[in-house]
Amino acid sequence: MELAADTQSGEEPTARTDPPTGEGTVFLTVAEVATVMRVSKMTVYRLVHEGVLPAIRVGRSFRMPEHAVHDYLKASFSGTSPRM
Repeated sequence: MELAADTQSGEEPTARTDPPTGEGTVFLTVAEVATVMRVSKMTVYRLVHEGVLPAIRVGRSFRMPEHAVHDYLKASFSGTSPRM
């Protein structure tokens, strides 16, 4: 796992798993998902707690597979329900 660190901005490094050769899964933080979806972090937490958006817990934080976020958005856009 690599750490993407931006030490000049004063933010903590973000843990990301980048696929080495097209394999693996990229995990996003709640803040990253909120940015991608253009919603608040509370909306992302609500989707996770309702079971609509799959997530894993890492310590006290949640991480969502990037493909799950894109699948949720595609299903929402096409008018089908991702909750089934």
